[in-house]
Amino acid sequence: MKKSWKKIVGTLLTVALVGSLTACGGKKNDNGVTNAENSATSDVVTIGISDTIGSLNPLLMDGTEVVKYATSFEFLPLVELNKNMEFEGQIASEITTKDNKTFTIKIDPNAVWSDKEPITSKDVLFSFLCWASPEIGSTGMSIYNIEGTGDDGFVEAGSDSISGVVAVDDKTVQITTKTEMALSTFQNIYGRYILIIPEHILGDVPKDQMLSNEWFNAPTVVSGPYIVKDFDLNHYVTYEANENYFKGAPKIKNLSIKVVTPSQLLTGLQSGEIDLVQQTMGNILQEDFESVKKLDNITVYDGTPVTTQSIFFNTEKVTNVKVRQAFLYGMDRNIILQEFLKGKGEIVDGFLASAGPFFDPSIVPVAYDKDKAVQLLEEAKAEGWDPSTEYNFYVNSGDTTFTQVASYLAAQFAEIGLKIKVNTVDLSTLMTVAGSGDFDLLAVQYSYIPVDIFTDANWLLSAGGWTRYQNDEVTKALMDTQVTVDTDKIRESYRIVDSVVQTEVPMINAYVISGLGAKSNRLQNATPDVYGTFLNVQDWEIK
Repeated sequence: MKKSWKKIVGTLLTVALVGSLTACGGKKNDNGVTNAENSATSDVVTIGISDTIGSLNPLLMDGTEVVKYATSFEFLPLVELNKNMEFEGQIASEITTKDNKTFTIKIDPNAVWSDKEPITSKDVLFSFLCWASPEIGSTGMSIYNIEGTGDDGFVEAGSDSISGVVAVDDKTVQITTKTEMALSTFQNIYGRYILIIPEHILGDVPKDQMLSNEWFNAPTVVSGPYIVKDFDLNHYVTYEANENYFKGAPKIKNLSIKVVTPSQLLTGLQSGEIDLVQQTMGNILQEDFESVKKLDNITVYDGTPVTTQSIFFNTEKVTNVKVRQAFLYGMDRNIILQEFLKGKGEIVDGFLASAGPFFDPSIVPVAYDKDKAVQLLEEAKAEGWDPSTEYNFYVNSGDTTFTQVASYLAAQFAEIGLKIKVNTVDLSTLMTVAGSGDFDLLAVQYSYIPVDIFTDANWLLSAGGWTRYQNDEVTKALMDTQVTVDTDKIRESYRIVDSVVQTEVPMINAYVISGLGAKSNRLQNATPDVYGTFLNVQDWEIK
């Protein structure tokens, strides 16, 4: 079991951000205004986001929330999480298992493509085969743990099936995994992040041409509520309603995603150019919270506190554990929480935030201790650490709150003798750096899904994950979570994981964010939250 899970699990933030969809110029109307710029008109609802969209190709799904949601407006996953962190059917009506190895997927009997063709087992088999085909070369999503694939997650070139993915009938698929997997993990990885594509449209396309196929630039057949009309991935995507959406034709006929800087979210909400900001796609600045709350035309929503500002070490470069511990002790996280986040969040060590069912309050976060940090560095120096070392620290330019925090941290670290070079890059570049391992420290907002911590923890704390860190005790504890449904036993396993993380410090959670969502009062039936915001997008209405 240990060997099988050593590969990248989930890869929910993989480096495959470069796609066959390239940014293109926006179509302009008679007034020379792009569709996105004209989105404030009464019949268009605009979602404001603060990161560019890496791709809209379902086979290049990288797991970042902005890509996931922008793409799944067209191509649905099997299931999705709702605001109560329960898995809710999308293309699947249910996913079940009796032994945590064989999983049965029941496809919604009403599910159809936009051309009214039924969505069947063939589509599910085809979608999984695409991920497993070496000719396509997609990585991640734990395909390697499905029976019939190699350790690299691929089948033999030219294969037309995966032995572990079979159709029972037109509306039932069985998937068999190599190792035991909790139902919540299966649903989170395969259910949420593999978007189903139409076999009857794409089945004859040679696999080695799939990623470059122009069809993905303007799909004519979709399963989701909307179809892309126009896009410039650095600036906007515009959609029109899929009138044959099997969950009901969307009441709002025109939807738009608009890419802006975080500082522009406030002005966009105020002017009416932006109708909705969802907590994981749009980063409303902490300093703008009160101003947004005071807007007469806007209703605000506090997000579930599960998104962490995580700092990952490349432990192959920052090898001395005492140096990593010095970073942790030398970081005044309470000052950061109070001054930069105005107290809107919490401090934890490890993966578990208080909103999750497995949270263990016995893991007390390490307190700021400058003297302890200096002592640790002296001990590290005696062991051969070079105090002249400068560490490259990469942060997301789209997260302006943390770019300020990073500057503050650099000054704090300098006081204890740690030299930091802060490199501010866009999200796409950040993910490329993360995948290449060409960093010492890297910070990114990361939502550890409370009902499935395993997926991210097992990947991140592995030789193939960002940290390049592996620990047998952690691996065993994580695998133990996959063979029980006993909450207390799962909590105990995660307590072991978080305790080791706190001691070995392959990562640090700077803080847990309670992000702010916002909605225009003209938009009805929409509630921005970390999970479930778009499940009922077809029922949104303009007042």
